[in-house]
Amino acid sequence: MQKRTLGGNLDVSAIGLGCMGLSYGYGPATDRSEAIKLIRAAVDRGVTFFDTAEAYGPGLNEEVVGEALEPFRGQVVIATKFGFRDGVPANGLDSRPERIRQVADAALTRLRVDTIDLFYQHRVDPAVPIEEVAGTVRDLIAEGKVRHFGLSEAGAATIRRAHAVQPVAALQSEYSLWWREPEKEIIPTLEELGIGFVPFAPLGKGFLTGKLDASAPFGDSDFRRAVPRFQPEALKANQALVDLVTAIAAGKGATPAQIALAWLLAQKPWIVPIPGTTKLHRLEENLGGATVGLTGDDLARIDAALAGFKPQGDRYPASHQRFVNR
Repeated sequence: MQKRTLGGNLDVSAIGLGCMGLSYGYGPATDRSEAIKLIRAAVDRGVTFFDTAEAYGPGLNEEVVGEALEPFRGQVVIATKFGFRDGVPANGLDSRPERIRQVADAALTRLRVDTIDLFYQHRVDPAVPIEEVAGTVRDLIAEGKVRHFGLSEAGAATIRRAHAVQPVAALQSEYSLWWREPEKEIIPTLEELGIGFVPFAPLGKGFLTGKLDASAPFGDSDFRRAVPRFQPEALKANQALVDLVTAIAAGKGATPAQIALAWLLAQKPWIVPIPGTTKLHRLEENLGGATVGLTGDDLARIDAALAGFKPQGDRYPASHQRFVNR
């Protein structure tokens, strides 16, 4: 597995593993032993970057990740997050300094580590100045509890303000062939400041795999059930993008998921996508995206097709829109 560098000195595998779906968001939690087996299989295949959060469970996903990666201390990078009241997104935001410290201490225990490699603010809290948040993480770094500071779904102005207090190693936000909004302001800002970019949902929450269609059923505990972009009419309208990716994949001897990941990797050398999965064969498929070479002609073809494509449906329900791009 190739390596990439976030924020100047945080070296990670070119593709990481988003662990959320093992415990939260897409249905019932994966059996703990099977989740641990999958995470360790990722390590065996060269993955050194693992993403979790207090809110995925809450706490449960950190515990699973911590147990799975305990034998590999010093060999892997674990990112986790703070920012929701009691670790429950539905309860609202909470990035008060005392809460950040509570989350850090709990995460150290659950992850079974002495230091959190990368500590993200999960969502920007308008009730707490970002300078205060960055200052708290700066203090945790000085105390040896955290190594690197990150932000998630923050706007360009917020990134700049935080970075002025404590250098930001990485921004985690949604970015994919299906959602290119970060190209307007976010990516230029990150490039200027030397901040890495960690796209979550790089496969469009499963849509870009080509395995979903307008008749796709979502279980009661699958958050996509409430997402406008996954309603039948929107899925049908967005199918043209999947058809494009599928056609390019066929010509490359690759899968649509691999093309979607290869496209992200081709955008900037400091972009590290973190696709998630609960299945070993999907893990192996995703990691294969790092070996797919897209030519200049391939990228130009994709860009030309995307120029006339506008995704249908919002990427979050209205109740979640207040949490992003502050």
